[in-house]
Amino acid sequence: MEVDEERFRELHTATYADLLRFVGRRVPPAEAEDVVATVFMVAWRRLADVPDDARPWLFGVARRTIANQNRSWRRRNEVDLHMVADLHTEADATPDRIDLIRAWWTLTAAEREVLALVAFDGLTGDQAATVLGCRRSAFSMRLGRARRRLRDALEPTRQTTRSESTHG
Repeated sequence: MEVDEERFRELHTATYADLLRFVGRRVPPAEAEDVVATVFMVAWRRLADVPDDARPWLFGVARRTIANQNRSWRRRNEVDLHMVADLHTEADATPDRIDLIRAWWTLTAAEREVLALVAFDGLTGDQAATVLGCRRSAFSMRLGRARRRLRDALEPTRQTTRSESTHG
């Protein structure tokens, strides 16, 4: 029992901040700590199932916990990623960042999720596939499509900006 407690403490210390950031981008701030507490309760109960690379496993549990809770959170129709706040503030909103934010919101929630796992959560393709419960190859296809859609959403804006600068 003492070995389990030590492993759990180490797990908590090593992953708490990352898990809270992961959850905090997906639920209202007031609910993030409750979700994280639920995830660690699951981890404690299933400590033997937690792999050595625990972060993707915990993110997967968090994702499923959020999905379950979203059914009761009627005011939320889709997962709301708050990472746009990480991209800009009113004080430093450059045109490129504004274009990125606009392009970001043209993506589906699933496309934003795939990009966020890599870009904001720093997961590898294998880890992100674990979070989403899919094979690495499926994740790679989703990521490629999401990147292409984001690039395409940015292109018209960039072309307009270029043509304005040459005619102005």
